[in-house]
This record gives sequence, structure tokens and C-alpha cells, in this order.
Amino acid sequence: MTTTTDTAAPARDRGAWLRGTRLNEIGLVVAIAVLYIVLGSTAAGFLNAGNQLGMLRDAATIGIAAWGVTLVIIAGEIDISIGPAVAFASVLVAMGSADWGLGVVGAIVLTLVLGTAWGALAGWLRAQFGVPSFIATLGLWSVLGGLGLYLTNALPVVLPQSGLLDVLGGSILGIPTAAIVMLVLFAVFVYVAKYTAYGRAVYAVGGNPAAAMLAGINLSRVRIVLFATTGLLSAITGILLAARLGAGSGSAASGLEFDVIAAVVIGGTALAGGRGSLLGTLLGVVFITVIGNGLVLLGVDSFLQDVIRGVIIVGAVLINVWAGRRGTATRTS
Repeated sequence: MTTTTDTAAPARDRGAWLRGTRLNEIGLVVAIAVLYIVLGSTAAGFLNAGNQLGMLRDAATIGIAAWGVTLVIIAGEIDISIGPAVAFASVLVAMGSADWGLGVVGAIVLTLVLGTAWGALAGWLRAQFGVPSFIATLGLWSVLGGLGLYLTNALPVVLPQSGLLDVLGGSILGIPTAAIVMLVLFAVFVYVAKYTAYGRAVYAVGGNPAAAMLAGINLSRVRIVLFATTGLLSAITGILLAARLGAGSGSAASGLEFDVIAAVVIGGTALAGGRGSLLGTLLGVVFITVIGNGLVLLGVDSFLQDVIRGVIIVGAVLINVWAGRRGTATRTS
């Protein structure tokens, strides 16, 4: 027999999660507003239109991959291969178009296909052999990073002249193309997460994999698709980055994976899985981008910038864990 308390529990749990998510998002909006006020008054040129457009480009480099990583972490997994994957993708599109005779379009298609393939490989290792996603993507991090440097002898590969690459690396109606791609993909991922069976399956797998499997969800398929998606998004980011810089480089996007994961965690996605918001990730991307830009304009030493970013990541994880424990205590009380 189902009691009133039993039927009210899921609604109460969801209500507590939504309240926590909204509070996190409101807090991020306030923090970003404070940063704009402080940096606008202390960092010369921060509010200039050129600097704001540059921040949009920087945000796209983090954000495009962050949409996929958000779903990965919601599913209770992790992907730390983003930085080398983006760098290797930039090398592939540059060498494919400049050295391998594929042309720009052929090189882009090759890069997208291979990006999806190496992501799917990591997902397959996780799904079929139970390899922890941290280890699978750590191996991918090492392989792709090494290949990118080996193929180029650690030197940039200059892209050929191309109208398509000019558009990808430039702007459309004054807005950076990369930022437009980021926002379009954001809308797609919000729709997928909220309104599709796949999106619901991702949350279910992260919340309780055993229950999800009993409910008929194919865990292997979900995990392979998740990592194939992050591979594809890394390839897109690498193509856009190469077009922006005019060259592919095996050392590009160094440390990008940390900024991506930081943005996702700061946005309120639980590292334990089952809870997260793409809107929160978007705000996390903006937060990370504004801080990075402000530190540069203020002339903070680059090594100290890494320290500050590290403190932010640890702080965000602590807040996330605290919020998760508070939510658990609320549900059990």
C-alpha cells in the first residue's frame, strides 16, 4: 500500500534539488555582477567592447566542451582528456588541410569523425570492461597529447588560406563565430537534457545505475554516447581554435580540462552524479572566463593565476559537497 509520505518523498527530493540549484545559479549571477563592478573600476579596458568580444571567444573555448562534460559528470563519470583532445583536433585539421591534401572541408570532416571515435573508445572501455572513466580518459589524455606533439615536432602547423576558416575564426555580424556555435550547442544540450528520453536516462544513470538498469536503460549505450559526444565537442573546439589562431598546435589548450571541469562544478553539477544544470554550467563558464580575463588585465603573474584557479576549483568542490550533504540531511529528516 502506498502512503501519502511515500508519494510525497520524490516530490520533496526534487523540490530540495531545484531549490539548491536555483540558489547556486543566483549566487553565481551575483558573483559575476560583483566581478564586473570590481574589474570595471580597477582593470583598465575591461569593459571595452573589444575585450568583451574577446571574452566571448574565450568562453566558447571552455563552454563548447563543458556542455558535454556536464552530462558526463551528471552520469557519475569524468572526462579529463579535453585539453589534449582539443589540441590534437587542431593538429588534425591543420595537417589534413595543409599537408595531407584533404582540403579544408575534408580535414574538418576527418577531425569530427576521429574526435567522435576516440571519445566513443573511452566510453567503450568504460562500458564493456569497467575501466574507470578517470583512467580511460587519463590514457586518452596521454595518447592524444603525445600524438599531437609527435606529428608536429612540437611546432605549429599553419593553416592554408580559406574563406571558411576565416569565418570560423572570425565573426558573424560582429559576434565571434565560436560564441555563436557555443550558444547554439547550449540550446541543443538544454533541450536534450530536459526533453528527451536520453537526457532523463543520463540523470537516472548518475543517480542510481542499478535502478536505471532495472528500469530498462542500456548503461553501456548511454556511456558510449556520452564520451563520443565529448570527443565530438573537443573536435569542434579544436577546429574553431585552429581557425582563430591560424595554426594547429599540439601544445594548444594546455590545462583546458581543468577550466572545463571547474566551470561544470562551480555551476552546481554534483561530482557524485545525478544532479546538475546546464544553465549553472553556462554561468560557471562566464565566471571562470571573467576571472581569467580580469587576472590578465590586472597584470597578475601567470603562475599565480594557476594558484587562484586551483583555489577556486577546490572551493567549488567543497561548496558542492556541503550542498549535497545538506540536501541528503533534508531528505532523510
